[in-house]
Parts: sequence; structure tokens; C-alpha cells
Amino acid sequence: MVFSTPYFLFLYLPIVLFLYYIVPLKLRNLVLLIVSLIFYGWGEPVYILIMFASIIIDYTHGMLVEWGKKTGRMGVAKGAVVSSVICNLGLLFFFKYWDFIAGSLASIGLSFMPILGLELPIGISFYTFQTMSYTIDVYRGDARVQKNIVTFGSFVTLFPQLIAGPILQYKDLDEQLVSRTHSFDRFSSGVQRFCVGCAKKVLIANAVGPLWDTYLATPTSELTMLGAWLGIIAFAFQLYFDFSGYSDMAIGLGRMLGFDFLDNFNYPYLSRSATEFWRRWHISLGNWFRDYLYIPLGGNRVGKVRLIFNLLIVWAATGIWHGASWNFLFWGLFYFVILVFEKFCFLKVLKKLPNWIGHVYGLFLVLIGWTIFAIEDMTLLGGYLKAMFGFGAGLLDSRFLYNLVNYLPLLIIAAVASTPLAKTLWGKLNTKIKQIALPVLIIVGMVLCTAYLVDGTYNPFLYFRF
Repeated sequence: MVFSTPYFLFLYLPIVLFLYYIVPLKLRNLVLLIVSLIFYGWGEPVYILIMFASIIIDYTHGMLVEWGKKTGRMGVAKGAVVSSVICNLGLLFFFKYWDFIAGSLASIGLSFMPILGLELPIGISFYTFQTMSYTIDVYRGDARVQKNIVTFGSFVTLFPQLIAGPILQYKDLDEQLVSRTHSFDRFSSGVQRFCVGCAKKVLIANAVGPLWDTYLATPTSELTMLGAWLGIIAFAFQLYFDFSGYSDMAIGLGRMLGFDFLDNFNYPYLSRSATEFWRRWHISLGNWFRDYLYIPLGGNRVGKVRLIFNLLIVWAATGIWHGASWNFLFWGLFYFVILVFEKFCFLKVLKKLPNWIGHVYGLFLVLIGWTIFAIEDMTLLGGYLKAMFGFGAGLLDSRFLYNLVNYLPLLIIAAVASTPLAKTLWGKLNTKIKQIALPVLIIVGMVLCTAYLVDGTYNPFLYFRF
């Protein structure tokens, strides 16, 4: 089940909210656990078993960590953390990377690992990272051990962000799982945030996605340079509004249920460098790798060679986390090279240049990165990159002009919506005007989204495959 479907909007969500608010406060986590399992099992019920395994593994390991710390058996506590990490990464490796490694070995004549052909459980990259954070936070003393398995299970399975983030760290939800505030203002702000996310996803991401699909399906021999750039710009907008729209919907749903989730995006396409881009894009993932991998490796409190090594590990892991394919590893290494280059020399130069040069530089790198990210076939990727730089490709053709004319209004809307301009203008409006305009905008937006969803069939969530 996905948020942007009539089933979710008009059946599942109203029932969940009704059940959640009619039961006593002490039973609301139980309701969340049950409805979240239903949400996850809607499309693939067999994988609910993985959810149960994650709950039991990390609940028991958290108890072991706490017991070891209280009794002075720090070896037990450390062993429990290591065991938890191994179990979680083992689940992730088996379902996400086994066939990739088996296929890569088979291509060079090593066939001792059979290709299993398993379906990737939706959201496994997200919830395995979340559950790992629990035992680590308990060990570090950043969070209390959770002795109520229902409460812990509601954290693991929390449906608003279960299958595509934001990635929650347990220490950020520790207090909220036990006691959270419910109010009309919080609920209404959640509805607003959800509607904004739904509009971003349905009215922009879904609308611009077919333009990218058109160029992805075009043989590289038929691509023109401007056409290739137009295609990857379309993908950049689709990915941003798809993922940030989902994150907004998740944050909005969280508020409706009394939770505060951290923002996951901060207008990333305004960045003036790759370094700034990764402070603004998928913030929860960056925070996770910083807190649980980069800092434990020594962070930047080490020598230059070790710092470069630490960055290599983090960005290789970031790439591989996104998918079991060589292009994702290359994408992570692409950013590793760029970020090291910026860190040690180019950022100082950028600060002295006009802002517009930094924006052009940042967008150029991001679009090259998205090209590597979007195309898994290495031959196709090479051909597409060649076309982008004019190698063996003409400048433009009638197809490019046709697509540009048809999609230009949407691309302009997407470009403006990628900036805080609308938010700034809204903040300058009179309070009375806002009170009148807000419900009208919400109603009109949801009517348009519903009409699009009922009439259309194109409704993918790109980050579900991760």
C-alpha cells in the first residue's frame, strides 16, 4: 500500500485515525502496531515475518545490552550490540545483495553462490537501519531500554515512515513512544503537511516522470545532447518531488498521530556545492551515517589519510545502501571524489566566486550524479553520458523541441517549487487571508490529486525499491 492511492486516502487512513483516537491513550501504541503490520502486509504478507524477526531480535538484544551495563558485564553489552548489527545487516545482505553478488561472481565463472531470485522486501533498507540504531543508542546511553515489546514494535513498524523514511533514530523517538502530545493544532498542521506532500508527489513527480521515461527508453544512438540533459533534469525533478513528497506525507501523518519527525529535505537544488547538497538532501540518511559510521570511524578528528579513508567507507556504503547494482557504488564513489576535492581545496575557491557560479557548479554535479544513479545498465549509462557531452550526438532534434514545449510549464512550476519562494510569499500574507485561503487550497489540491489518481495509472514511488 502506498500513500498516494484512493485505498489509502479514503479507506485505510480514516479507519486508522478513527481507531487511534477512540481507544485510551495506553492502547494507542497497540493500535499503531496492528495497523502498521496491516499496512506493510497489504502487498506482501509473507514479509511480515521479517518484521516480527526484527522486533524480537532487537528487543531482546536491547534487554541484553541493558543487563550487561547494569551488572558490569560490558563484554555482554558490547557483544549484544555486535550481534544486533550482524543480524540486521545479515537480513539486509540476504534479501538485497545476495543475488547481486551471486550474479557478479557467476559472470566471472564462480557459481558457488546460487541465484535465489528473492523479491526485495519493501523498505528493508530503512527499517533495518532504524532498528540497528536502537541497540546502539541504548549502549551509548542516548536512549532508555524499551521493556514494553508492543511499544518497541510500534517503533519498528511505524507505518508513516516504514517503507521510505525518513530514517528515524530511536533516541529521537524514545520519549514520544511513551508520551506524546495530541492537539487540534498539531493534527491540522499534519493534514497541511500531508496535503503538500501529496500534491508534490501526484501533481509534479507523477506528471514529469513520463518525460524521463521517454528519454530513458530512447536508444542512445538517437539521443541528442539537449535531449539527454532535458531527460535527466526531468528525472531530478521527479526524484526530488517523489521522495520529498513522501517524506512530507510521512511527517504530516506523524503529526496527526502525535509524533514529530525531523525534516528530510531543505531545498537541495539551491546548493552551491556537492558538500552543501548532501547537507540538504535525504538529511536523515546523512545523519545516520554520520552518527553510526563516520564518527565511530574517527570522523574528522584524524589525520588526512585516515579522513580520506573514512569518507571512502561512508560514501561506498551510501552508494551500496541505495541498491544492489554497480551504478550505485559508482554513484557513491563519484560523490566521494567530489567531496574530497571540495573539502581539501575547492570550497575555499567557491566562497570567493559569485553565488550563481556556485549554483551552476552544484547543479551540474548533481545532474551528472543523478545520471549515474538512474541508469543501472553500464552500457546504457556510458552512452547516455556521452550524449550529454555531445559525443556522437547532435545538439537537438524535433523530439526535443516537442517535449520542451509540452513540458516547459511543468518544468517551470517544478523549478519554482524547488525553492522557498512559495513559502516566503505565503508567510507575507495577511492572517485573515490565510485562514480563508488555506482550507480552499487543501480542498482544491486533494480534489486534483484524487482526480489524477483515479484517472491515471502512473504512480510509482522511486525510493520503494531501496
